[in-house]
Amino acid sequence: MAAEAKHSCYEGSAVQSFQFYLEHSGEHEAILQCLHKILPGEFTRLGAGKRSLDVLGVGSGGGEVDTQMLTLLQSTFPAVPITADIVEGSSNLTDNFKTLVAKTTNLQKIPFSWHIMNSEDYEREVKAKGDMKTFDFIHMIQMIYYVDNLADTIKFYHRLLKNNGRLMIIVEAAEGGWDNLWKTYKKELCVDAITEYRSAGEVIACLKSQGLKYEEHDIPNFFDISECFNPSSKTGERLLSFMTAKDHFSQSFTPEIRAGMLDFLRNNSNVEKDGRVLFNSNVSCILVYA
Repeated sequence: MAAEAKHSCYEGSAVQSFQFYLEHSGEHEAILQCLHKILPGEFTRLGAGKRSLDVLGVGSGGGEVDTQMLTLLQSTFPAVPITADIVEGSSNLTDNFKTLVAKTTNLQKIPFSWHIMNSEDYEREVKAKGDMKTFDFIHMIQMIYYVDNLADTIKFYHRLLKNNGRLMIIVEAAEGGWDNLWKTYKKELCVDAITEYRSAGEVIACLKSQGLKYEEHDIPNFFDISECFNPSSKTGERLLSFMTAKDHFSQSFTPEIRAGMLDFLRNNSNVEKDGRVLFNSNVSCILVYA
């Protein structure tokens, strides 16, 4: 689950933990496969007839997904100037993003504005200036868990959309593995950066309450957590630490809670294939209309 973390919790060793998770989960690959199917049509619609295009990424992490989306937007409108504003609480991940931009020739034509802060601080800064830049495309990928108030956050960013714009929220699927794990063990897990776990279910309920038009696209994804059941496996320990947002899973819970979580992971929200345990990490891509 990952991207922008409040209080910049993805710094130092947490960045390595995040990257380790991405390497093992295939999450970015699953997301990108979906985006390459749905975004060309969306970009064609939202950019039709416009002389410039402005993009805002909130919780953009290391930019692995952002750079591909911007490249796709450029290829859809090669003659239209594009600007990109990036809001990311982690300075380490922002540095990774800048390095990626520097290596990507076509992106060097795009002026980037970097805002190294969390979503709430960006909202306060924008409101204090009284000069609200608006955007054609705003995306929030795997960061909605970290905001203080879901309804206020969606309302604020929706107001920043230009005519015919889109707000894209990517979040763990309702009733998926993450949703079930974090809600079952809410008391133990929702204590640090994430104090209230949210999935696509909460996001969609919020959109409906605000009367906003949206469409949802499912992004199926499973990843192998078999090593999590081997007490001597460093890979398993690192995956469990990321999945529970702890520095050290084996030291963070009582033996009873650890055993309960492992039993839950083995028997809920997953499938067994060829003797391997695959965790249900399905994601939802929600496109909100201006």
